Amino acid sequence: MKRVIYAGSFDPVTLGHLDIIQRSAIIFDEIIVGVLINSAKTPLFSVEERVNMLEEATKEITNCKIAAFSGLLVDFAREMNTNVIVRGLRAVTDFEYELQIAQSNRIVAPDVDTVFLTTNIEYSYLSSSTVKEYARYGADVSAFVPKHVIPKLEEKFHIR
Repeated sequence: MKRVIYAGSFDPVTLGHLDIIQRSAIIFDEIIVGVLINSAKTPLFSVEERVNMLEEATKEITNCKIAAFSGLLVDFAREMNTNVIVRGLRAVTDFEYELQIAQSNRIVAPDVDTVFLTTNIEYSYLSSSTVKEYARYGADVSAFVPKHVIPKLEEKFHIR
């Protein structure tokens, strides 16, 4: 069985993230979505909230599991008994950054490989930061995130 890790902050999960998750679930036998606990950042949503939003967004994807982690992604991959990481690419700038990470991961963990999936063109502009910026000012973000995420953003930004 081929298991893969797709990791990120998911603060919040976007339709672009969900697209990569759905496509990975078709390609691989199992996908584990790793929600990063990054002490260097202050996320809008707690790790529990991000895990819950992802569980709701992926409840129809039977070969998908959600797990929080901290530390190195390659260590998490090994802990989850896989040696494949999936990363999504929106633009050339993503590729440059992701290539550096993939190459350094290969130095630290030569047994772990990275597979890149290009983003669906309709989500190529989308990021969690963009979503938060629009939501902060009360803009309609329904084209950016799963429906169940909208009230959570409104609550965080005290919008109604």
